[in-house]
Amino acid sequence: MASNSALANGDLPDAALHVLLALVQPRHGYAVMKYLDDASDGAITLGPASLYTTLKKLTGAGFITELDGEDTRRTYRITPTGREVLTRNVERRRRLLAMADHILEES
Repeated sequence: MASNSALANGDLPDAALHVLLALVQPRHGYAVMKYLDDASDGAITLGPASLYTTLKKLTGAGFITELDGEDTRRTYRITPTGREVLTRNVERRRRLLAMADHILEES
């Protein structure tokens, strides 16, 4: 996972990007892991240690928030700031993939 300063700059490593995508809808930790695994047909798997470290860093950066609830499980959701950072990172990755496609088509 990237350092907190990288997160402050809005540079998301893959795990943080995946978690933010999962938290567009409120979910608790296990639901995040299951959602990512299901949505990616098993291509994205996060273990509990990686997930909870990422959740802690994203919370500290203000990109997600913990929701109040009566359930014993902690439920999180993306914040407006987190959505902006997520959108910028998705766009940056799209540009990178477009460049890669162009380079590969030329060869």
